[in-house]
Amino acid sequence: MELVLLAIAIGLGVGLVVGALGAGGGILALPVLVYLLRQDPHAAAASSLVIVLITALASLPHHARHGNVDWRNGLVFAGVSTVGAVAASRLSVLLDGQLLMTLFGAMLALVAVAMLQRGLRTRGQERVLRETRRRRAEHEDPVAHHDDPVLDQPGPDTVEMADGIQHHHGEPDIPTSPPPPASPRLSLVALTATITGFLTGFFGVGGGFIVVPMLVIALGLAMRRASGTSLLVMIVATIVSLLARVGTEVQIDWGVTLAFAVASAVGGVIGGPISAKARASTLTLIFAALLAGVSAVTLFQTLTG
Repeated sequence: MELVLLAIAIGLGVGLVVGALGAGGGILALPVLVYLLRQDPHAAAASSLVIVLITALASLPHHARHGNVDWRNGLVFAGVSTVGAVAASRLSVLLDGQLLMTLFGAMLALVAVAMLQRGLRTRGQERVLRETRRRRAEHEDPVAHHDDPVLDQPGPDTVEMADGIQHHHGEPDIPTSPPPPASPRLSLVALTATITGFLTGFFGVGGGFIVVPMLVIALGLAMRRASGTSLLVMIVATIVSLLARVGTEVQIDWGVTLAFAVASAVGGVIGGPISAKARASTLTLIFAALLAGVSAVTLFQTLTG
């Protein structure tokens, strides 16, 4: 019972962080389950899959109601990802737990570097946009000049994307990249979907940090639509990864896992409004620092333990 209560407290904290930073909970769940809740790495990876699955299932209806789920392309991408998910799930349980966590720490470090670069790039774009708006306001441009605080800063009508950029339901907050090709590149779709499935099955993470940009690049989806579709991909990949572990020696502590998942979901709801008050670049940079810290702790624990 004490372990369940601890899982609730920690899950609530993780949810607050995830909700505030707009980050995926799966990438934080694994080290928390291992180092704070003292689970075996293989069991923690399976538990992390359950947490990601519950989170994605809870989030998908909202995106579906707003038409932000590309069901056909999403199911195709998810179907291809199952190949990597099954193979990685079987491979993961064969590895030594310490090696698994070492590889996970290295992956976190790579993601932290990528997020740092993205945050710095976003901050530069925000600076350019502010300067452009200032110049237009000085010339009294009726189109660019407004007094609406919702458009001047992130607010409740913004949507946090996996690239760390907040978008309004109207125009994006910062200049976007040129539109991707209209026709999907099948080889790129197959490659990225397989990588996504592999990461999900191997580490027990949702893979949202790679799914969304890959859906944009490979399938040409808009960012908001890619964000919603990524949930569908995660649901399929996590289910397949869990089924692939059936028959292995991995055991899930359902009491702790479900308590963690529910508390994390509640924390996410509470922490969500916090992100509306901060710049997208600031959130991205904080997330990068958090990942770097978790990576350092994970590698230190595995290499010295």
